[in-house]
Parts: sequence; structure tokens; C-alpha cells
Amino acid sequence: MSIVLVVNSGSSSFKYQLLDMASERVLASGLVERIGQDAGKASHTVRTWAEPGRPAPTVLEATHELTQPIPDHTVGFEVMLRAFADHGPSLEEHPPVAIGHRVVHGGARFFEATVINDLVEINIDELSVLAPLHNPGALQGIRAARAAFAGIPHVAVFDTAFHQTLPPAAYTYAIDRELAAKHRVRRYGFHGTSHAYVSAKAAEFLGRDTTQLKQIVFHLGNGASVTAIDGGRSVETSMGLTPLEGLVMGTRSGDLDPAVLLHLARRASLSIDDLDTLLNKRSGVLGLAGVSDMRDLAAAVEAGDADAQIAYDVYLHRLRAYAGAYLAQLGGVDVISFTAGIGENSPEIRAGALETLGFAGVEIDPERNAARASGPRVISTDASRVTVLVVPTNEELEIARQALSASAGR
Repeated sequence: MSIVLVVNSGSSSFKYQLLDMASERVLASGLVERIGQDAGKASHTVRTWAEPGRPAPTVLEATHELTQPIPDHTVGFEVMLRAFADHGPSLEEHPPVAIGHRVVHGGARFFEATVINDLVEINIDELSVLAPLHNPGALQGIRAARAAFAGIPHVAVFDTAFHQTLPPAAYTYAIDRELAAKHRVRRYGFHGTSHAYVSAKAAEFLGRDTTQLKQIVFHLGNGASVTAIDGGRSVETSMGLTPLEGLVMGTRSGDLDPAVLLHLARRASLSIDDLDTLLNKRSGVLGLAGVSDMRDLAAAVEAGDADAQIAYDVYLHRLRAYAGAYLAQLGGVDVISFTAGIGENSPEIRAGALETLGFAGVEIDPERNAARASGPRVISTDASRVTVLVVPTNEELEIARQALSASAGR
């Protein structure tokens, strides 16, 4: 069996999935959280796949929860291993052949999934300067996992790797080149595993080769990004040096005149840390409307809240701006896909984002757009020159695929 364990670690929590890659099914998943707090929490869900002879297999789930002190990631992995031993599936009967780790920032050093050794750990640590909120937590998880699963290849899958194909014109910022080079200031892009998975899934769904397609993928969740993909290669993406640039997000501002920061520093006496908190945690939809969840924003718009309406309009305005820009960069588009929480579940946002693109041959079918389905689906009309899709993302599966491939070729 080709079993892969996928780990997504943060500074005070980590999520995991155990996948059977022969069928690409999830056997178990879990969350260990509140690491370092007085009362840590862990949940472990076991999936049993029954084959009743129907086209869709039946999935039975059982969730087990635990509360206890979890002082660090090492203890967290001990809790996870005990959950597998007590509740299954048995790791002795389903031994992982690889462990895949999500790492947010790989800088310009890592352009593909990479088997982890001590040098790779050092590089991930050194790149923490570019992702201080993400890479340190990932590194804690990697070190704990390597101790818990010694002798098994561990693979780092970087959010930035898919965007290493960006041309210099797309990743270069127009600031002093020597200063930029010294401090590694350039566009890196993020959500790469999602954009890679969705663009490949869209091509597979349409029975086309990715090398033949020009695609735009909107990953719209609390964090949001859009990528232009030409022949399977990322050629432009909205996030930049950090995940702050680009679209309006739940709590992040997205694109902003840099002089706004200078103005606020001078006139409002905001420090660097104040500005960081403002742009990452107090801006975006939250800053404009007081709520960060798109469902709450839609409800406020429906209730006639003027601030919510402005936030909604700003959100859509930015989506349309990027859609138009990427149409120009690609010289036309074959497929536009929506994914992640908002992209998969908000027909109003999908329709609003594309309603001005009739000139480019984009036609949304209202009934298809409003319909619910669990898998990929077409929401454009049969006459639309551009195929518009909703494609549920699966970053864990993409990480598992890349980890399995990288470990096999080590």
C-alpha cells in the first residue's frame, strides 16, 4: 500500500491526514491544537470506506477527542500516534512510505517538493525572515515528525514552488535592484499547491492537456489569490513577497498605495508592528464592514448595511480588475476556475466577478451557477467561448502526490 501522512503545522497547532494513495482516499484525519497552552485539544477522525456495490462508496466516520496539556509539537505527535494506536487505522498495518509537510515559503531556493534533510531544515529556518508567521511553525512540526517517524522520507511541499515559473517581468518589483537582491525582495506567490491541483483537475475534467490551456484560477477563501496559468505554468499571480498583496481578503488589505503606510506612520504615529497588525488582521472585509466571513457580509448587505455594501463592491471590483489584467497577460483564456470556501460556495461572487467579461466570451449560466454539487462542474453556458468551472480544491491530496513522487525519486 502507498500510504502517505500529510502534516500542516502552525506555531500552536497541526493538522494531519493519512491517505491511501492507491485509491487517493483519506483513511484518517485530525487536529492537534492549543499547543503550549494549559489545556491542549486533539481530535482524530477515522474513515471506513464501505463498498456496497453502488457507484459511490459509503464513508463511515468516527471522531475521538482528547483534552490534555500539550506543551510542544513533540508531545503533539505522541498524542497523534496514540490516537492511531487506540482508534486506528493501525500504522503498523498501514505504514506511511512518506510524510508530506506543507511549508509556506520556499523563497527562490525551492522550486519543487524536496526531501528534507538537515540542510533543508536550515534553509527553511533561514527563510523564516520572509514568513515569520508560518515557517517557524512548519519547522517545529518537521522536527517533531522526523523524530516520530525516523527512517521514513519527509518531504517539504512549498506554497511558493508552483510560482517559480514566473518570468522576471512578473516577479520583479521596481525598486533599487541592489537593495532588492540583498533582502530577497520579489514576488513569490502563494497558494501554489491549490493552484497546481485545481488547474490540473480542470484540465482532467475537460479531457484536455494542461499544456494546451490558458487558465485563470481564483482561490477565494479567507485568504485569496488569483493566478494566470499558461500551459500548466504559473506566469502571473496576485500575492507577492508575502500573502498580503493582491485581492481583498477576510482581514488583509490586498493591494495598497505604499505611501499610505508612510502617511499613517507620520500622521497617526503607527509603528511597524502597528502597520503589520493593521494590514494583516484589521483590514480587508473586516476593516470595511466589521465582519470577515463572506456569509456574514452577504447577510449584512441583504439587511441594507451601507458599509457592508461598500465592502462587497470593493471585493468584486478587485476581482474584476485582476480578471481583466490576466486576460491581457495571457492574450485570452480558455478556462476560468473558482475554488476554496468562497469560490466553491458563493454563486453571487462568481457571477459578480465575471459579469463584465462578456466582451471576452464569458457567459455564466445562472441555473448551473446556482446548483450545488460535490465535484468539479461547469457553470458557463454551452455558447460561452470561455469555460467557467467550480473545482473543489484538495491541497492535502496535492501535497501527498508530490511527497510520494519526490520520495520515490530521492
